[in-house]
Amino acid sequence: MFNKKDIKRDQMMLTGSFAKKGYDWWWHSFTAINDATGEEVPFFIEYFICNPKLAQPEPVLGQADYSKQHHLKPSYLMVKAGCWGKNKCQLHRFFAWKDVSIEKKSPYNIQAADCLANETQIKGSIKITEEDAKRHPEYMCDAGEISWNLYVDKKIAYNVGYGASNIFRWLKAFEMYWHAEGMKSTFSGTITLNGQSYTVRPETSYGYADKNWGKNFTSPWVWLSSNCIKSRITGKELKNSVFDIGGGRPKIFFLALNRKLLGAFYYEGHEYEYNFSKFWTGCKTQFHASEAGDDIVWHVRQENKHTVMVTDIHCAQKDMLWVNYESPDGAKRHNRLWNGGNGVGRIQLFKKNGKQLELIDDMDVTHIGCEYGEYDKYI
Repeated sequence: MFNKKDIKRDQMMLTGSFAKKGYDWWWHSFTAINDATGEEVPFFIEYFICNPKLAQPEPVLGQADYSKQHHLKPSYLMVKAGCWGKNKCQLHRFFAWKDVSIEKKSPYNIQAADCLANETQIKGSIKITEEDAKRHPEYMCDAGEISWNLYVDKKIAYNVGYGASNIFRWLKAFEMYWHAEGMKSTFSGTITLNGQSYTVRPETSYGYADKNWGKNFTSPWVWLSSNCIKSRITGKELKNSVFDIGGGRPKIFFLALNRKLLGAFYYEGHEYEYNFSKFWTGCKTQFHASEAGDDIVWHVRQENKHTVMVTDIHCAQKDMLWVNYESPDGAKRHNRLWNGGNGVGRIQLFKKNGKQLELIDDMDVTHIGCEYGEYDKYI
């Protein structure tokens, strides 16, 4: 059973060695409605913390010339927000640790100036002028102005299970951890982006909330998720369903487990999981992702002893952006990490009947959050 809520996994994880070489982030993505045009626009908001034990009086940005010259590692709270689509943008605001209040136990709570994040609410603002964006490439972002005040209701969780025991977390065994407390979430509230107002309604927010933490980022990097799903067989919207796929090349200590994904499909109350760490389930995964023409495309085939899930997704590159992060060691390895919220595609779910496959459902999926990047290809 993966739909197991655990807000302890949402608490700050930067203890021990991760405090000097670690990141932790809380990610939120959802759809809003343009108040003037009625157009749907997908947004993202993230609270990203890095290396708290290396704090300086001011935020330390790893891509700054001074940091590189003096071998300083990044240390800050970064608030990231923006949208995908024709007016896509990525905005960053940095805080020194002395200006951050953070609850280290669950339920988590982060606050810096007017920026706040916890289990039920996110709010804040970012303003980056054109001049600042050009003068400070270390900000790794565009110019623009955004503010938000939103409430979050996390409905369905994906508790991936691996590393769940205290021993795995205590040993810091994995390079990158993942927990989706709100694999299916609803959002409500308001956003203002570059002077335009947007409303977020629970029934059309198609929301998602998760977190990652660790000491480095995976390559390849794959993420796919949506709860806007419609059956091709019945024509009905599956309002109690959500899927989530993530991973790429997990590392445990110094061992890389090449091309492994974690996957879950909560299908109208039934749980289907494809988790390589639960070896007794007979999980197998094949996946391919690439830059194909004007799109990014993903093909994923996952199976366990009882079922098969085939996922085909594509997203127009013009609607996506290259999402920017630097690692706790100060390196920026991912420079083509495609990130989008307008993915569309198809999922087929099968039951194994001996050597035959019996179709459970064939579904169209939209409003898909999606990522793909492999820094090994470009460095």
